[in-house]
Amino acid sequence: MQTIGEKVRFILSAGIYLLFNLRIGPDLGATVAATGWQLLQTAPFVAGVTYFTISILQYMGDGSKLPWDRRLRLFFAIGIIAGLILGIWEYGGVTFNS
Repeated sequence: MQTIGEKVRFILSAGIYLLFNLRIGPDLGATVAATGWQLLQTAPFVAGVTYFTISILQYMGDGSKLPWDRRLRLFFAIGIIAGLILGIWEYGGVTFNS
């Protein structure tokens, strides 16, 4: 991350990632707990898909390594998609707890 614009975009992508994984509760403690639980449940899957995507990109780029900020931005992008899909799923009335 060289320029201020890149830093701002990185922070915005992290904020949007948290926003899409936000789970609202009756109070602040419940909201933080539900959001933390959401992040803990989805992070391993998002990290796996990100790792797979990065390995494909590096293979296609003749083995050149991606910088850490690009890796995290890919993680955030995939996490945003996962948070959106799970949010629609949960708010649509389907729960994971039987």
